[in-house]
Amino acid sequence: MDTIDRTDLHTVTSLEDLDRIYAKPQPAAVNKETDHVTEVGRAFIAVSPFLILATSDGKGIDCSPKGDAPGFVQLLDDRTLLIPDRPGNNRIDGMKNLLSNPQVGIIFMAPGSNETYRVNGNATISTDPDLLKRFEVRGKPPRVVMVISVIEAFNHCPKAFARAKLWEAPATSNGAPTQGDFVAARDGKDAAFAKDYNEKYAERLKTELY
Repeated sequence: MDTIDRTDLHTVTSLEDLDRIYAKPQPAAVNKETDHVTEVGRAFIAVSPFLILATSDGKGIDCSPKGDAPGFVQLLDDRTLLIPDRPGNNRIDGMKNLLSNPQVGIIFMAPGSNETYRVNGNATISTDPDLLKRFEVRGKPPRVVMVISVIEAFNHCPKAFARAKLWEAPATSNGAPTQGDFVAARDGKDAAFAKDYNEKYAERLKTELY
């Protein structure tokens, strides 16, 4: 495997290097940042069924997807978000990170929209029965609710999504590996195993989402 020389003349190592490469951001790009969720930000979160949550324990970094029906993230007020944690694989990497470092970065997404909404803040993990109850689905509450204290929030430039044409191609034709493909590769299985796994997994999902 090729290695990159981190000491060569082309490696960026300082803020001064970045200043030589990038122009100063326009005032609008800087001034859009707020210390709370704005009314239009609240509207975006209300239609968002999906987010990426970034956490770190100071040694490593984790990005975790969270998704549910649009508006699954609730606001107590314009500086406090509530995110339920639905059943997953129980690795709980992000939860472990929060115990040593409460800082989080969140990107909210909405299908078909090239815009995203970003929130940075500090999180605590709660088992408050009242909080769990408000996120109950089909009689099943989440195990915990993450309470996010907002430090900064802003909408993000849509250029990355526009370049990627993320919402233009139907999901069934993009050729992305499936859950079964990943399991088959991990366990040394063939395509028939992957197909069978996907079919059984689709059935399991009907009862395991909440």
